[in-house]
Amino acid sequence: MATENPVESLQEEATCPICLEYFKAPVILDCGHNFCRLCVTQCWQGSDANFSCPQCREILQHRNFRPNRQLANVVELAKQLSLQAAKGAEGERVCETHGEELKLFCEEDQTPICLVCDRSKEHRPHTVVPVEEAAQEYKKKIQTHLKSLKKEREKLQEIKVTDTQRSWEHLKQTEAERLKIMFEFEQLHQFLREQERLLLAWLAELDQEIVKLQDENVTKLSKEISRLSEQISELEGKSRQPASEFLQDIRSTMNKFEEGKFQQRLEASSDLERSLSHFCQKNFAVKLTLNKLKDSLPLELKTGKGKSMGSDGKASVTLDQDTAHPRLLLSVDRKILTWDVIRLNLPEHPQRFDSSPCVLGCEGFITGRRCWEVEVGDGTAWAVGVARESVKRKDELSAAPERGIWAVQRWGFQFQALTSPPTPLSLSYVPSRIRVSLDCEQGQVAFFNAGSEAPIFAFPPTSFMGERIYPFFWIWGVGSQLTLYS
Repeated sequence: MATENPVESLQEEATCPICLEYFKAPVILDCGHNFCRLCVTQCWQGSDANFSCPQCREILQHRNFRPNRQLANVVELAKQLSLQAAKGAEGERVCETHGEELKLFCEEDQTPICLVCDRSKEHRPHTVVPVEEAAQEYKKKIQTHLKSLKKEREKLQEIKVTDTQRSWEHLKQTEAERLKIMFEFEQLHQFLREQERLLLAWLAELDQEIVKLQDENVTKLSKEISRLSEQISELEGKSRQPASEFLQDIRSTMNKFEEGKFQQRLEASSDLERSLSHFCQKNFAVKLTLNKLKDSLPLELKTGKGKSMGSDGKASVTLDQDTAHPRLLLSVDRKILTWDVIRLNLPEHPQRFDSSPCVLGCEGFITGRRCWEVEVGDGTAWAVGVARESVKRKDELSAAPERGIWAVQRWGFQFQALTSPPTPLSLSYVPSRIRVSLDCEQGQVAFFNAGSEAPIFAFPPTSFMGERIYPFFWIWGVGSQLTLYS
């Protein structure tokens, strides 16, 4: 009599007598027989009493069963022995359920299956193809992705080199600015020693910021390049696997590629541009003071005369009732602006600000240099400046140059220039009267203390593109008031 195969005997003991598959969550009944939890539950479905064992038909008084953890361990051992016995000489993967060679690939489930799985209820309606055919198709897709990844890595490497070169150019610009500043202050060092010290300190900070931002950007790009290299190596290794192993978990591999694409950002470059722009603003403010001091020196010490924006011709500015928000009250001469808790019943007008308490001046400017003064007093919620004619009137206002507004604002304990993001200004320098200066040709907007003529803030030069520019005013809160002076 032939000796019975112990592996087959173990498989038989690990098989559910109902579904004829390996036990899944095995349970034992009072009669001692074992079944899958789901199988015995489905057999007893619809019965309220006299539950019988599906195998021996013994009547059970109660619907009781207990998990059989020892049998579950035996099932796992049987699966492992079955897989080892079924593996071919080439180490091909086999079906964990049926122990058959994985010769087919299910398109719907994106996984290799055996011939028995193909005939099962789970895969019968699905589209299946030979694994070799599926492997060839997905290898083509992987190759396409590899090509894309390599191109992306090359682009990042180019960005890294470009950013390094750009940083050196910025450092050269700051060095050139340093030499110019030192030359100018050498002529007037008795008057400008403190200003020279401040500017050199700003430049030192800017150098550190450029180097810091560059180091951070190089680190980010290096990490991303390393990540892409690892992904490329992973995909190349995946492509060299046997077809059945290659297609195992192919969906997660594809998803991982799709989700991992790097979005190129030049954050460091934009930060550098903002830093240089911020320095130019500071330098512009000091140069205005320098020109005033030069004009006060004897003729033989003057290095050149220039008219600062703070000494432009005064413009007669009045408030435009058609643009005023319904909670803003205008005086009869349209020189005083007051905020009121009561919303006025004003007629609809396409130019009126409906959401934000703003108003424009009646006079707009396309050419020339103009300035006007605004008494802000002790108010703590106001903004003054200029706005494009095309500024939005009906939506909630977001004041910034890209929105068509150049202004400074006091909001409680904050005094700031409405850049993007806002630039903080010192509260100790908030004047009670502000001069707004506009140069249409140069695209320059600057603010001064009307009493001391000290500069407050200057926006970087821009292009108004021939659009008319209007005086802009915003106030909020009971008792808030602005007064215009020509």
